[in-house]
Order: sequence, then C-alpha cells, then structure tokens
Amino acid sequence: MPGLDNPIHLLILLAVLLLLFGAKRLPEMGRSLGSGLRGFKDSLTGEPSARDANELSSGDRLTTPASEERVPSA
Repeated sequence: MPGLDNPIHLLILLAVLLLLFGAKRLPEMGRSLGSGLRGFKDSLTGEPSARDANELSSGDRLTTPASEERVPSA
C-alpha cells in the first residue's frame, strides 16, 4: 500500500482501529482473520494444516455412519 510505508502511519491506523473496535474486540478480529487466511492458503495448496493433522492424530474419532456401527448380539 502506498500510504503505509511510514511507521507513523501504521501507528495512526492502529490507534484508529483501537478506537473503533476497542481493545477487547481487536485480538478476536486478528485471530479470525488469521484463521481465515490460513484456511484459504490450505485450500489453495490442498494440504491440511499442521493443526488439522494434530487434531486427527490425537485420537479424536470422526463419527461413523449408522451402517458401520456394530450392534451387540443378544
């Protein structure tokens, strides 16, 4: 961006964002923006992120369809 090459401009922009959204909402917006960009990047490369791979390998089971569930015999 042509207007944000000066560190003073970045500080002014941060101050305006802080005034508009508040100190509590600003980190939430940054997290959601980061996760959105990460998801977009992963969808372009076709590779799951390290976070997704860790969640799947930690023992979390996906739900199985009803046809694959075992019913105890009586």
